[in-house]
Amino acid sequence: MLRVGSVVLGVSDVRRAAAFWTEALGYVPREEMADDWVVLVPADGPGVQVALGLSGSPVQEHPRVHPDLYAADAADQAPEVERLVSPGARHVDWDLYPDDPDFVVLAAPEGNRFCVIDTSRG
Repeated sequence: MLRVGSVVLGVSDVRRAAAFWTEALGYVPREEMADDWVVLVPADGPGVQVALGLSGSPVQEHPRVHPDLYAADAADQAPEVERLVSPGARHVDWDLYPDDPDFVVLAAPEGNRFCVIDTSRG
């Protein structure tokens, strides 16, 4: 049986991306960071790894794959979004929002889109 081991994100600046994702997720580098690659792991135990690899590919405006970060409810979602904006994420003017979205689309400093989901809405 297979399981997800790492989510790999292509980034334009590995060190800048690592600084953001370690603060955003509470992760740490698994080993010494290189200029073109790093694997981040949860600081407090097992979990899905996030690997950041240097990429020259442009950021996709509507990516086919992106990370979803879960907030417990709407009261948790808004402060988490603002916490992520502080170290460099930015709000994305997302043209595909439904009428009553349970998610907020952000972009990490290197431009990769991700969502913060209010999981209380099912």
